[in-house]
Amino acid sequence: MPVTLTASAHAAILDAAARAHPDECCGLLLGSGERIVEAAATANVAADPAHHFEIDPAALIAAHRKARTDQQAQLLGYYHSHPNGLARPSSRDAADAARDGRIWAIAAGGSVTLWRDAASGFAPLSYEVADG
Repeated sequence: MPVTLTASAHAAILDAAARAHPDECCGLLLGSGERIVEAAATANVAADPAHHFEIDPAALIAAHRKARTDQQAQLLGYYHSHPNGLARPSSRDAADAARDGRIWAIAAGGSVTLWRDAASGFAPLSYEVADG
């Protein structure tokens, strides 16, 4: 069963990547089940944002707090961009992954790919873009 990514979330990821270029953008994927309804941009607090991303810890904590009371705003995963690369996990992504089953969206070259951060490594996910 493919993941559903709302058109607004898909557009938000691509917009964040374009605005951050040449740095990496990053943010949170919110929704429920296998449906991503929001891509919430966060600050990239990495020491070298041109080559790495680090989600602002305050935004991550706020998302976890919101998820306690809003079943439609669960933290399903994360997104970031590869400004000069491919829309697939890098060796750095693999080293930083938590292997927690969350979804990673990666934007590069005007496209978005989705990956499951599985115990055995990243697994590609199929997805469909849907309204609302």
